[in-house]
Amino acid sequence: MGLEEEIREIEEEIASTPYNKSTEAHIGRLKSKLAEKKEKLEQQDSSGGGGGYAVEKHGDATVALVGFPSVGKSTLLNALTNAESETGSYEFTTLDVNPGMLQYRGANIQMLDVPGLIEGAAAGKGDGQAVLSVVRTADLIVFVLSVFEIDQYQRLSDELYKNKVRVDRSLPRVSIRRKAKDGLSINASVDLDLDEETIKGVLREHGHVNANVTIGEQVDIDRLIDGVMDNRVYVPSAVVVNKADLIEPDYKETVDAQLREYDVDPDDAVFISAVEERGLDALRERIWEELGLIRIYMDKPGRGIDRDEPLILRRGQTVEDACEKLGGDFEERFRFARVSGPSAMHEEQQVGQDHELEDEDVLRILTE
Repeated sequence: MGLEEEIREIEEEIASTPYNKSTEAHIGRLKSKLAEKKEKLEQQDSSGGGGGYAVEKHGDATVALVGFPSVGKSTLLNALTNAESETGSYEFTTLDVNPGMLQYRGANIQMLDVPGLIEGAAAGKGDGQAVLSVVRTADLIVFVLSVFEIDQYQRLSDELYKNKVRVDRSLPRVSIRRKAKDGLSINASVDLDLDEETIKGVLREHGHVNANVTIGEQVDIDRLIDGVMDNRVYVPSAVVVNKADLIEPDYKETVDAQLREYDVDPDDAVFISAVEERGLDALRERIWEELGLIRIYMDKPGRGIDRDEPLILRRGQTVEDACEKLGGDFEERFRFARVSGPSAMHEEQQVGQDHELEDEDVLRILTE
């Protein structure tokens, strides 16, 4: 029996087994086995020499425009950036990944118009695996939906999930430390819904026989498997509803209701018309916020404060991160820094490398 047939059989057994407390451990083992076999199949396919879309990352962050064919991704890319992606009103206009650079608030944000995803992409349909491999490397996923087909959101999310992309979720707080003997020890900081036997069954399916396991949050079977597998990617997202110029004002309520069906707050979705270039300022701002970018103005010796070309960092990054991004020998020669702005207690506060910076701080680095 081949891997694909084994996978189908396991999926059928999971679908036909009612989920309750008595079947929980069995389903956990089945799902673990399924994840392992899918992993083997993916490795088998990739070793066959199948090509992907090799896109070199440039700029301060990378955004993947994800959508079904003909939703207007290419038109949107062209409107936001200096790219010239071919556009058309028919499906599969984009047959390769087209990059463009969005310049906003001093940042260079690489935008990738990937070929239209279709159902079955995670299984390789329509070059799906190659497309999804690009999406996995992005810092932000922008779902581009047609205003007339909001249900595309769920279908796209499902394809990404099948390819180990977890949208708007954090890494599970599951820690596994192997040991030489004494079996599995489960320690949890919360009162888990899963029983210990189910958890141990999942771990054993993934080859963990002797280990100390710490779980720091409530997890279901799928999230536990994610934590054990440790090969998922966790990417934030934004939802864009395109072709908003083609609907009547009273139809907006219908679209809002459809978005809520898929747990998307209509107030969080960005309604645009890529053709008419409407709503693009709101989209640029949303991309900036979701990426968590901040501007640091460098106070350069003898030249003053450079506000034209800020150093772009992420929220939560420090003076040490700034030194690393600047390159050279800043880290080796670093003495201290002076910071003015939102993160400083006073003008030109003297700080060390662990000082956390904020948007529009002014930073001066003093070296030996």
